[in-house]
Amino acid sequence: MSQTSPASHHNRLSVAERIIPVVGSLYRDNGVVTHIHGRTLIGSSPEQLLKAHRFARHAGGQELDVEQTLELLSAMLALNPGAANVDLGAVIAAWRTSKTQDSLAQFAAQMLGSVAGQGRAATDDDSSDVVLFGFGRIGRLLARILLAKSENGRGPQLRAIVVREGGANDLVKRASLLRRDSIHGPFQGTITLDSEKNIITAHGHPIQVIYANNPADVDYTAWGIKDALIVDNTGNWRDDEGLRQHLSSPGATRVLLTAPGKGALKNIVYGINNDTITDADTILSAASCTTNAITPVLKVIHDQYGIEYGHVETVHSYTNDQNLIDNMHRGDRRGRSAALNMVLTETGAAKAVAKAIPALEGKLTGNAIRVPTPDVSMAILNLTLSKPVDREELNAYLREASLHTGLRQQIDYIESPEVVSTDFLGSIRAGIVDGLATISRDNHAVVYVWYDNEYGYSHQVVRIIEQLSGTHPPRFPAK
Repeated sequence: MSQTSPASHHNRLSVAERIIPVVGSLYRDNGVVTHIHGRTLIGSSPEQLLKAHRFARHAGGQELDVEQTLELLSAMLALNPGAANVDLGAVIAAWRTSKTQDSLAQFAAQMLGSVAGQGRAATDDDSSDVVLFGFGRIGRLLARILLAKSENGRGPQLRAIVVREGGANDLVKRASLLRRDSIHGPFQGTITLDSEKNIITAHGHPIQVIYANNPADVDYTAWGIKDALIVDNTGNWRDDEGLRQHLSSPGATRVLLTAPGKGALKNIVYGINNDTITDADTILSAASCTTNAITPVLKVIHDQYGIEYGHVETVHSYTNDQNLIDNMHRGDRRGRSAALNMVLTETGAAKAVAKAIPALEGKLTGNAIRVPTPDVSMAILNLTLSKPVDREELNAYLREASLHTGLRQQIDYIESPEVVSTDFLGSIRAGIVDGLATISRDNHAVVYVWYDNEYGYSHQVVRIIEQLSGTHPPRFPAK
């Protein structure tokens, strides 16, 4: 194992410190999001930047040179590009393997030519209105992500949240829950309140708190909100009829449910079937956290090996719909204490996969075991395949899918004998394959997939929000 001397590390830290303002300027002034193989650079510390550069060895066999990253970023800044999503690690890897005589700056100018010279200040046309209907676990995480992404005035803008008034000091308590989270830590920004106007200002963005019991009771235009996407994270309505109530509210044009949809609703797993969304789709579902975690992995396995049959067992952290201590509950077994028991229950995730991948219709079964942890779950995919599979070959294939395919935002891969569930808190991927746990024999394989059932899922929801808002910038490299 190569070791870096203290002096060398100090020099690399110095370069990383010079990178930070360039990353910030590209993001704020041009709307350019930069990352290294899925590890975002926006808001990173110098040490986090170096960690992302070291991670690149998993993708290209060698650590990314921080000097080359600064050279690439400086060249991008000189291009004055329009909004874009740029994987710096993939661009540098493409340059290395291109056998071109061009410098890295020249190579970048060619690759980003379609957005060069398009940099400009953000306008109203670069943004769209989003309303969160409900402000529970997923709602507050969506708020955090949307606020962090809206610092440059582009993309989906969180304009309001709709909740039922919870009594005295309701606004203070809502803001406090946004400010502090026992699992995901403190909110990284300032929060102020205007109690007279019921406004929470976070990251400098005013968020109108609207009190209402039913979707049809709200007139969003009264707050200057128009053509809004309503993100329903209450779970109170999960079919077309119930969710359509939102569309009777002036100012609302589309609805996205953060739970599995019932009936004929499209259940969208971003990266898998988001290309089926049309302008005519006014009500959509973002499916479940488990469906989002397993569908991308099942997709790539089915594409390569064919899935004849499979059983999905979900070891899932407890959620708000369970009781802390034994009490009455409408669901079987869920009335027993979530903090003290493993609770066997049902999951519709396995069947829901077929809504995103029709070829797997009728091929998957599933169950769930709720366990006494507050976040991060695991799905165990027990699969019978169409052809024999070798463990090392399967792992190499899944690792490649996590780094060099269109599903690299959804699939992550890790090989470590020490990782446990808390190590995946805050993961922005839909699911993380644990390569050391993979089992194969003949045409049978067992694949273990970790997922942050709160934060990873929320990022999948935001990706759909961005698509519905029409604010997805072009990606470089394209694949």
